[in-house]
Amino acid sequence: MLNASLFSRLVCLILLIFLIPGCQRKNASGQQAEEIAFYKQLNSKRIGLPNGWSLTPAGNSLDLDDLPLNLVVSPSQKYLAVTNNGQSTQSITLIDVKAEKVVDTARVGKAYLGLAFSDDEKQLYASGGNDNKILVYKIEDNQLVPDAPIVLGKPWPVKISPTGLCVDNAKNRLYVVTKEDSSLYICDTKNRQTVTRMNLGAAAYTCLLSADKNELYVSLWGGSSVLMVDLNTRKITAKIPTNKNPNDLLLTRDGKFLFVANGNDNTVALIDVTKRAVIETLTASLFPDAPVGTTPNGLALSDDENTLYIANADNNCLAVFDVTTKGHARSSGFIPTGWYPTAVKVIGSKVFVTNGKGFSPKANPKGPNPVLSKMPQQVGPNPQANTGRQQYIGGLFKGTLSIIDQPKPEELAAYSRLVYANTPYTKTKETQAEGEAGNPIPRRVGDKSPIKYVFYIIKENRTYDQILGDMKEGNGDPALCLFPEKFTPNQHALAREFVLLDNFYVDAEVSADGHNWSSAAYANDYVEKNWVTSYGGRGGTYDYEGQKEIAHPRDGFIWDHCLRAGVSFRSYGWFADDEKANIKTLQGKFCPEFKGFDLGYMDSRREEAWEKEFDQLVAAKKVPQLNTIRFGNDHTSGAAVGKPTPYAAIGDNDLAVGRFVEHLSQSPIWNESVVFILEDDAQNGPDHVDAHRSIAFVAGGFVKRGFVDHTMYSTSGMLRTIELILGLKPMSQYDAAATPMWRCFDRKPNATPFQSKEPGTDINQKNIAVNKNSQRSLQFDLTKPDAIDDLIFSEIVWQTVRGEKSIMPAPRRGAFVRLGQGDDDDEEEEEGDDD
Repeated sequence: MLNASLFSRLVCLILLIFLIPGCQRKNASGQQAEEIAFYKQLNSKRIGLPNGWSLTPAGNSLDLDDLPLNLVVSPSQKYLAVTNNGQSTQSITLIDVKAEKVVDTARVGKAYLGLAFSDDEKQLYASGGNDNKILVYKIEDNQLVPDAPIVLGKPWPVKISPTGLCVDNAKNRLYVVTKEDSSLYICDTKNRQTVTRMNLGAAAYTCLLSADKNELYVSLWGGSSVLMVDLNTRKITAKIPTNKNPNDLLLTRDGKFLFVANGNDNTVALIDVTKRAVIETLTASLFPDAPVGTTPNGLALSDDENTLYIANADNNCLAVFDVTTKGHARSSGFIPTGWYPTAVKVIGSKVFVTNGKGFSPKANPKGPNPVLSKMPQQVGPNPQANTGRQQYIGGLFKGTLSIIDQPKPEELAAYSRLVYANTPYTKTKETQAEGEAGNPIPRRVGDKSPIKYVFYIIKENRTYDQILGDMKEGNGDPALCLFPEKFTPNQHALAREFVLLDNFYVDAEVSADGHNWSSAAYANDYVEKNWVTSYGGRGGTYDYEGQKEIAHPRDGFIWDHCLRAGVSFRSYGWFADDEKANIKTLQGKFCPEFKGFDLGYMDSRREEAWEKEFDQLVAAKKVPQLNTIRFGNDHTSGAAVGKPTPYAAIGDNDLAVGRFVEHLSQSPIWNESVVFILEDDAQNGPDHVDAHRSIAFVAGGFVKRGFVDHTMYSTSGMLRTIELILGLKPMSQYDAAATPMWRCFDRKPNATPFQSKEPGTDINQKNIAVNKNSQRSLQFDLTKPDAIDDLIFSEIVWQTVRGEKSIMPAPRRGAFVRLGQGDDDDEEEEEGDDD
């Protein structure tokens, strides 16, 4: 039988040769030689990412600020404007198209998606984010000169939040849509007043005027539809259903066809404006019928409108379609971009792309210099340095603007090949994973496992070095170990007695996206584009653990996948708060006695509540196949007076984990059970390898004993392991592509129970000292995960443990490199992946 890796490459080759017209060879020798040379030139500059994917950005580039979300072209095509909307620096950037250079950048307190030039190019309008106003700039001598804004309402906490906008200069009208009050604001650009406000029924992403400017098209980000609004009667005349999270809109010049990107569905819809109906759906993913994870969120047409470019945020590429005959599109190939492309525009022969996260995470020059580890699949040096002081994880993804020449057929063929080489996901991996015959972790979805019960524990915000940096068996830095074995004896015992994982990385940056990645192996475009606002102190709410449907992945969370597959489940304190479920699927499937996120309530008491219910379920032989448990007190309350000290919080969390595994190991189902433990994110803490590197643990009857595993694993990889045990298909392209943790398991069970360790500190100890850090801690909202500046919070925890004058090492960022990985022709076969 074919090796799975070889089969995947063969599928890619077939796709490139037969499905992509740009790859067909008329002059094989000349074009193929040119393609190979072009491919090798770009492939030599490949950049690895922390999620296992890679980048080979095409074209030249300009540096931008944090998370550029939108790119617009002025009417004469003289200028481009970019709105940068990240956690750290928010700004509006003006670019000279001909010179291909930034001519001005206006720093702002709050901004968001919306941008529009006036017809005469004398004004630029920009959404003012949660300040609930529209920023207005005069353009004078290539400079952005602030003018009087258009105020929609009082600033946050008033919920308005303008998103997309467009302008009709002839009528002195500005049309603004919003996501918090789900409205359309029609404003007078002369007197700077709101004329009309219309309720749209759901959060909106952007809006676009019809060719005759009598109608407005609105994408309902939270409504899975496009609205058509008659601007004369100011009434909604049509609501056209789309797939989930429609975002960017693009109208053909004749006004007959409207393209709509569906960010949470891998697709782009083509709407016949006259018929008021979708007449074609384009799949933008690299493989047909792929699970969610492509995230199309930007659209552009070539000047002749025969070629459509789609910015695929999570596949780090442009999908290219021949749309010469509308309604009969054909795939042409793909173009590699930077990380998380958010917008695309075409001017003449140039394609311009904003890369939301740039080309790689930046290293921090004030931290230890990154070095290439000798361990396999480890993190390598990052040549790009960022010299800012506040090098918070959300602010280190400096955006870029890629400028790409429209490719010739042989160049598009090489580009397409690079995109496939950058992508670890394949169709084969959806049903067959890396592994070995006879291992308890099946290689094929649906194959039986001797493990029947999965216990998945979610903790909060620790790097590897903070907890296990003192373990000589692994790649740790004792100098960065805040909570060594004395304070975390149970986690150390789990790592020593079962498996030590010293090369595990969280897929997320913070808790907002972390709980989505940990429960769905994906964070959709709403999550990715909004957490940075609230984490930057610019307003917004924490709605990322099931509270808002717009933030849900298309196919739901792991419990939804279990429900559809007939797999029983129960949740303990995760996606269930205040004794109610946050999502419909968990109604009646959670333990009401197990308290949700509350740093004032002890994890050890939560564990007692679990024990009580677990014993009842064992006696009734009704233990669910999947059990999700939240022990979050390792988040700590910092130095807040009256709250548990960091040592107490960590010790309490450690004790809960130890007692949980001990109780399970003494039960009659131990040999059929496995416990997976991870952090939802790493809280921006110090780690000598990378700030994404975190602690993870595996325990159970079939888990190896006294084993050190240096394999590079991720959040998505742990989820893939759980799915293979339970017979679930991958939830996204990320868990489909991830390496399952089969190396951690033995073929025969070991019934030896685990003995929990008593804490090495007083877990009831409270902070009593009033000092700088206790005063700073009181300013934080600790009722929700990460409703704080976690760079400052990590520093407070560090100084509370090490002393107020101690300086916390800056977090380290690195480009992730899989050693020995060449291009797709040189790729080695995966271990154990044969029949």
